[in-house]
This record gives sequence, structure tokens and C-alpha cells, in this order.
Amino acid sequence: MTKKKSILADQRVIVCLVIAALVIIYFIFSPEFRQYSSILSMLDFSYYDILMAIGVTFPLITAGVDLSIGTGMVCYALIAGRLIRDFNLPVVLAMLLCVLMGCVVGFANGFLIGVMNLPPFLATLCTCMITRGIGSMIMATPWPTNKQPGGWFHSIFKLTFGTGRSATKIPIGFVLVVLLVILMEFVLNHTKFGRYTIAIGSNKEAVILSGINVKFYHVMAYVICGCFAGLAAVAYAAVVPTIQPGTGAGLELDAIGGVFVGGVSARGGYGSVLGTLAGVMVIVLLKTGLPYVGLQANWQQIITGMVLIGAVMIDVAKRRRMAKEQ
Repeated sequence: MTKKKSILADQRVIVCLVIAALVIIYFIFSPEFRQYSSILSMLDFSYYDILMAIGVTFPLITAGVDLSIGTGMVCYALIAGRLIRDFNLPVVLAMLLCVLMGCVVGFANGFLIGVMNLPPFLATLCTCMITRGIGSMIMATPWPTNKQPGGWFHSIFKLTFGTGRSATKIPIGFVLVVLLVILMEFVLNHTKFGRYTIAIGSNKEAVILSGINVKFYHVMAYVICGCFAGLAAVAYAAVVPTIQPGTGAGLELDAIGGVFVGGVSARGGYGSVLGTLAGVMVIVLLKTGLPYVGLQANWQQIITGMVLIGAVMIDVAKRRRMAKEQ
């Protein structure tokens, strides 16, 4: 067990070094990236990726996946925005509704996979299509603007001091997501639920033979994933001026890719939420930083794909090393 942890720690260090290298390169070659407003903007658009990634870490550790988090996130935000506009639903209740809808879809995914034994890829692909279809039926609906009642919602991830041009904005949203990362890292490594989640990914049959209620813990892994997709919907609505219907497909790939870069095994069985945060920050830096150094968006996809190949190769090397040591 100690050897596995040291291997994971080594990969986290490598990922942190990659983050440092990217930041240094951007700082050297892009004066725009060095501006505080650019960093704030990058962080704003990282929150929903990080939240989705925290949640999907748990299904991936069980050797599953959740492809519905991207379209689900957009769908929940659209529904909540429509209720705010047409039925005067308070913004706070709309935020809670997003989380509730995420939990319901997560439970549906968990039931299909953990109880009905459907393949995770197929089950979550179906819910991905369903949530995208529901989202397509809802008109583009912006949440309240800064000048409307409830407009405070768009500033929930920033603490502002002063007024006008002299105002200073502190990205407290990053502090909040880091606290969530620490909480879920504790859940994964120091609770019964976390230990059983890892055990399901390592050897599901052995866990069943041990008399553990595998179906319950399997379902709960997807409920947590759905809960964080709902939180991501809140973050997404806070930073996107107008949410377009029928979108969201593909947004889950940044989160899932970040989880793999952060050290979660492609075959399940081990991982780290702290590593997930580091991995997602690599994806975010590639997605938002490359344009600052003059590279087109297509390069972001190419380089991200190469980074993911490297992460999978590291995972394969770790498994071979562990096999030799056993």
C-alpha cells in the first residue's frame, strides 16, 4: 500500500512541475498573461472543470466513467435559469436545485451501472443524450445580470474590495474548490466509503465475496459525481453570460482528461483527488494559456491529447512495476 502511495505522490510532483513550467513559459512570452485580470479570468473558467473532475474521480476509481456530466451541467443550469426567469424562483433555491438534479441523474447512472450491471460507458452515454436533449428543449436563459435582483450570484467566486478602477478582486472561488478537494481527498482515503470505492475498482469480485454491499457504494460513487456536476452547473452559470441550449457535449472530456493526468488509473483501483486538481490545472492552462503565446485552439487539443497519452503510458509503467514487485 505504501508503494502505491509513493508512486502516486511521484506523479503528482511531475504534474506540479508541468504546471510550473507552463506558467513560467506563459509569463516569459506573454505580457497579457501576466496581467492580474487574465489570471482571474482563467480561474473563473476553471471552477466548473475542477468541480466536474472532483466528482468523476470516484466513478473512474471504480473502473467506470460518467459521460453525462458535461451535458448534465448545462441542462441543470438551463432549467434553473428558466425557473428564475419565468417563475421568479430565488437564486439560492435555483442553486440548490442544480445540485439536486445532479444527484438524481447521478443516482440514475449508479442504478443502471451498479444494480442493473449496464456497462458504464453505455449507461452514461444514454443519460448524456437525454440531458442534452432536455437542454435542447429549453430556450437560452441567462441567470440574473449584475444589475438585476440576484445579480450577486455572478460574484460568488470573487471578493471585491473598493469601487471603480481601484477595486481589487480576490478569487475566493479557488479557495472554495481547494477546500472541497481536501474534503473529498479525506473521504477517499479515510472513510469506509472511500476505501470501498477503491476496493471496487481494484477487485470487485473480492469485495462482493467479503459480504460488502457493493451495489450501494457503487451507486453512491455516481451520486457524488452527479452532486459535483450540479455544483459545476452553478459555477458555469456564474461565469457564462448566456447558456446555450443543446451544448455541453465534450465539456466532460477536460474533466476526465484532468483526472487521468492527475494519476487516477485508467483501469481503476487507485487515485487521488489532490492529483485530480493538479491534473485539471494542466488542462486548464493548456486550454486558456496557449492563445496567449500565439497558438491556435487546435494546438490545445493536440497537446492535450499528447499529455493524456503520456499519462496513460505512466499508468501502464506503474502497473508493470507493481506486478514485478509482487
